[in-house]
Amino acid sequence: MPPVGPADVDSSRRYNRWVRRLGVADLVLGVLLLALVLAADWTSDFRNFAFRLAGDHHALALFYYTTILLLLTRAVSLGVDYGLFLVEHRYHLSRQRLRGWMWDQAKGFLLVFVVSQALVQVVYMLIRWMPHWWWVAGWLLFMLLTVLVAHVAPVLLFPLFFRFRTLDDQELTARLTRMGETAGARVRGVYEWTLSDRTRKANAALIGLGKTRRIVLSDTLLATCTPDEIEAVLAHEIGHHSSHHLVKAICFQGAAAFFGFWCVKLAIRWAEFDWQHPLAQIDFANLPLMVLAATAAGVALVPVMNAYSRFNERRADRYAWKMLGTAEHFISALEKLAEQNLSEQEPSRLVVWLFHSHPPIGSRLRAARAWQAARDQNAR
Repeated sequence: MPPVGPADVDSSRRYNRWVRRLGVADLVLGVLLLALVLAADWTSDFRNFAFRLAGDHHALALFYYTTILLLLTRAVSLGVDYGLFLVEHRYHLSRQRLRGWMWDQAKGFLLVFVVSQALVQVVYMLIRWMPHWWWVAGWLLFMLLTVLVAHVAPVLLFPLFFRFRTLDDQELTARLTRMGETAGARVRGVYEWTLSDRTRKANAALIGLGKTRRIVLSDTLLATCTPDEIEAVLAHEIGHHSSHHLVKAICFQGAAAFFGFWCVKLAIRWAEFDWQHPLAQIDFANLPLMVLAATAAGVALVPVMNAYSRFNERRADRYAWKMLGTAEHFISALEKLAEQNLSEQEPSRLVVWLFHSHPPIGSRLRAARAWQAARDQNAR
């Protein structure tokens, strides 16, 4: 099959279709694996094996059990991730070599491993201490962790996978910093985000909280967009800050997480675990059931979460147009990014409903052009 040109609309449609299929495959395979572990009662075998290794040490046995589950799920998902790696290369988006991809996968798994082990230990400790209200305490800790991650991610997590350096363009730095401060978004620096060694895609963001808030611009964005277009992209991000979308998103996510923890509690009771018996309460053979219940709750809420996110994105777009007094640079930047990132401009309503946290590119462009036309008309 001949190479696919990235500017081809059909290529964009096929690429995004592959990405969606791989995402669904990853979810389905993970769910099937956990369902099999429960249905075949492998979970009891894994638990018993973990206790044979750890003796009577519950926390150590839980560590061994969780390790087995993490390795199994990673083995299943690795094939899907490699498929995505091939698709990115097939459509000329990825520049990353296999060795670099494997190193990223290893770092990603190590991070997931450490965080998952800590969370699982905390959850079962809470179950031991407060068997009837552990899920409320777990939800509160989840919310604290969400805020903590938003705060430390720019300085601790992102540098594990990407390289950042202070932007050399002093004029652009001053321009973007001034624009952020005018909108009340005080930033601690403007950084160039090195993406060109792994992808041709471009991105920009206003990340972090408080002293970690900073502007990051991918080198791929800097190479293709003019300063006016970069300013338009950042104006959109500042729109999120101005409307307090991060705080609102955390609250919205908190409500979704509360529903998820409640579903986990109901699932375990439905499975008739004896909650009056202290040993049964901390039987971690129920962990796959917990994960399945949380996953089901998350999937059920995806359309709602996506709709809320799209609403915020549309508001941020309008803020950018009003802030700059024109949508022209926003339109040209979005057109460049759509081609560069191989974005699907006109997906179906069902696809948007299920998969899109942003409005489709075509919809955003039409809204921007309509706003610009109305403004030009009023100016006459």
